[in-house]
Amino acid sequence: MLGPRGVTRARRLRPLRLGPRWPWGDGFIMASMQKRLQKELLALQNDPPPGMTLNEKSVQNSITQWIVDMEGAPGTLYEGEKFQLLFKFSSRYPFDSPQVMFTGENIPIHPHVYSNGHICLSILTEDWSPALSVQSVCLSIISMLSSCKEKRRPPDNSFYVRTCNKNPKKTKWWYHDDTC
Repeated sequence: MLGPRGVTRARRLRPLRLGPRWPWGDGFIMASMQKRLQKELLALQNDPPPGMTLNEKSVQNSITQWIVDMEGAPGTLYEGEKFQLLFKFSSRYPFDSPQVMFTGENIPIHPHVYSNGHICLSILTEDWSPALSVQSVCLSIISMLSSCKEKRRPPDNSFYVRTCNKNPKKTKWWYHDDTC
């Protein structure tokens, strides 16, 4: 580009902005996530799935991390047993699935639940859809436990627990078994 007096001047380029992957920006995503979480929180408080209750203390400090108390369904191998599910929501929720795992003293012994609490369930990773909710995840986990015929750990439990990432969403799960 020629400047005054015919001297060539370097053209000032705007820096390339590598922004969020959503064209409407992070502010919109955060507001959307918070609104959705508040709606789901109310739904879980007012109409929880059978055997599930929201641990109210878990949401006092942050809406992005919940603990859901769970009791094994009547007539199943887990009847009367108490468990806790930890839900962690990223700023991309509901477009990204929540991180969900069993936590606390009692991790269920189940072919799709590792001893560190990680759950091998396709809707928590590749089959996630924004149409799903905390309630639908809870129902899927209740169903998974209720259909179990034998309490046992996954065959690769020891190796997996030793070598896995702390975040179960970073695991590349191999969904090869629809039975327990």
